[in-house]
Amino acid sequence: MKIVVQIKLLPDAAQSAALWETLKLCNQAANHASRRAHESGVKAKAPLQRLVYAELKAMGLSAQPAIHCARKVAGSYATLKANLTAGNYGRQGSKQRARVENSPVRFRKDAAQPFDDRCLSWQLDARTVSIWTVQGRMKGIAFACSSDQAKTLAEYRQGESDLVRRGGNWYLYATCKVPEAEEYTPGSFLGVDLGIANIATTSDGTVHSGKHINHVRHRHRHLRQRLQHKGTKSAKRVLRRLSGREKRFAADTNHRIAKRIVTEAQRTSRGIALEDLGGIRERVRLRKPQRVTLHSWSFAQLGSYIAYKAKRAGVPVVYVDAAYTSQGCSACDHIDKKNRPNQSTFVCTSCGFAEHADVNAGRNIAKRGVVVWAVSHAADDAA
Repeated sequence: MKIVVQIKLLPDAAQSAALWETLKLCNQAANHASRRAHESGVKAKAPLQRLVYAELKAMGLSAQPAIHCARKVAGSYATLKANLTAGNYGRQGSKQRARVENSPVRFRKDAAQPFDDRCLSWQLDARTVSIWTVQGRMKGIAFACSSDQAKTLAEYRQGESDLVRRGGNWYLYATCKVPEAEEYTPGSFLGVDLGIANIATTSDGTVHSGKHINHVRHRHRHLRQRLQHKGTKSAKRVLRRLSGREKRFAADTNHRIAKRIVTEAQRTSRGIALEDLGGIRERVRLRKPQRVTLHSWSFAQLGSYIAYKAKRAGVPVVYVDAAYTSQGCSACDHIDKKNRPNQSTFVCTSCGFAEHADVNAGRNIAKRGVVVWAVSHAADDAA
């Protein structure tokens, strides 16, 4: 499986200036290639490279960066085509779709730029890299990483690494292809209930509260509203910076939650049962104050983080039907809306079983996980 290792570069002032000039030139070249692709209709990788290669070299790029700029543009147009096909820019003939189709793809001056081993070399023992820049080969750029990251880079790094400038800092995103751990046969399952008030609650009773992350998002939302109302150039710059900060905060929170869940399942030799939350935004009905929280929280992101971390650790993951997991009793299986008088309380109207509502839901999910696992493996054995 492929993972991305983020490495922070520690360039001095001269090295940082060279990297910045390089990144700006690469994205200027990408914008030029994008305009040529839009005008000519040539958007496939190989034909576009033949079309713009000489022009990109004339702008000051060497051979490999010029090739990577053309490939980056071709990849962006392939992504754009997929989004148009999926209807992500509106229906055929809509103003938004027409605006997107009639404009070339644009690249920010600090957009990520890929480098392969011909342009970038790693000195892992010395914790330095050597990279091509517009000022020539820049050697001895220091970087910081943990011992685990260094080991992963040494053993599994493969393909390109992306140079990224974010918040005034420099990073390399290195692609590593790590072997998948052998999946074990679980004795039982750890059920995970995903929600709004509590981001994730396990069948063991561990609650990962969403209070802090929702507080941060509410604060950012109110700040966005004020900045959007202001509408100045400086306000728009702050909006872009705020957007990136909020996404990184949410991703970091989801990473931490996913790691704890997978570690606990691996420690107890259990699998992980998750709700199939496809279409959750269309299915649920919430009060108005909760709708913004629902639509801004990364359901899919947390689920994907749990899945890939589990895959790397060899922990089995199954997806179960989410219907009635919050209304059903994990003790007697009785289902009734009245079982849940409020958000946090579950009291069965049939057997009297009482538990935190999200913990009860997690136990129902764990029970369904056992059934899904048994049915799927029975089918495999029959085949």
